[in-house]
Amino acid sequence: MSHDEARAAELSAGFPRQTLVSIAVFCVLWQALSYFAPALGIPAFAIPGFAKIWASLIKITPIDVLVTLARVIGALILSFVLGVALAMAMYRSTSLENYLHPMVRLFMAVPVVSWILFAVLWFRGVEFRIAFVLIAVCGPVFLVDALDAMRGVPKELRGMMRSFRPTPSQFFIKLMLPAILPSLITSWKINLSLAIRVVTIAELVGAVTGIGHQLAVAQELFSVADVFAWTLVLVALLFALEAVVARFERRVLRWRA
Repeated sequence: MSHDEARAAELSAGFPRQTLVSIAVFCVLWQALSYFAPALGIPAFAIPGFAKIWASLIKITPIDVLVTLARVIGALILSFVLGVALAMAMYRSTSLENYLHPMVRLFMAVPVVSWILFAVLWFRGVEFRIAFVLIAVCGPVFLVDALDAMRGVPKELRGMMRSFRPTPSQFFIKLMLPAILPSLITSWKINLSLAIRVVTIAELVGAVTGIGHQLAVAQELFSVADVFAWTLVLVALLFALEAVVARFERRVLRWRA
C-alpha cells in the first residue's frame, strides 16, 4: 500500500470516530445549556433537553415526511429532465444558447423568497406552487452543470464519434452521457441539499401537509422541541437521499476507483 493510500485509509477510518466525538460534545453542551438556561435568563422552552426532543420525535407523523419526500423527488426529477433537455438543445444550437443563457443567469439570481411570492400570485394549487419553486431553483443548476460538462468533452472525441455518423440519440448516449455523468451526479448532490431547504420554505405558504407545515405549526406554538425534532428529520432525510446518490455513484463510476 502506498503512502497516499495509507493516508486515505487512515482518514476514512478516523472520520466516523471524529464525527461521533463532535456530535457527542454538541449533545453534552446542548443538554448542559438546557439545565442552566433559566439561570442565564433564557426561557426554559428556548433550549429544550433531549428528553423533550425525543418526546417530539416519537410524535412525528410519517405522512408529512413522505409528502415532503415525494415533493422533493418529483420536483428534482422534473428539474433534471428539463435541465438536461434544455442543455442538449443549447449545446446543439449556439443561437439558442445566446438567447437562453442570459435568462438562465437571471433565474439563478432571483431569490427563493421571490419565487415563492410569484408562485402564490400565479398558482392556486399548493402542489403547483411548491413544484414551481423547486423547479425554478433546481432546474438551472442541472442545466448549467450539464451544459458545461458537454462543453468540456474533448473536441477530438467528438470528432471521432461523428466520423461514425451516429444519430443524435446515439451521439448523446454513447459519448455525451458517459462523459457528463460525473457532473450530473454532482448536480444531484447539490440540488438535494438545496431542495430540502427550499421545500420547507415553500411548504410554509398554504400547505397543510409536509415538514414545512409542521415547522410552521411548531413555531406558532412556540415549541422549540418540535422544531428541533422536525429539523433532525430533515437532516436524516437529506443524509438518506445523499447515501442513495453516493451508492449510485459508486456503482456507475467504478472505473474511477
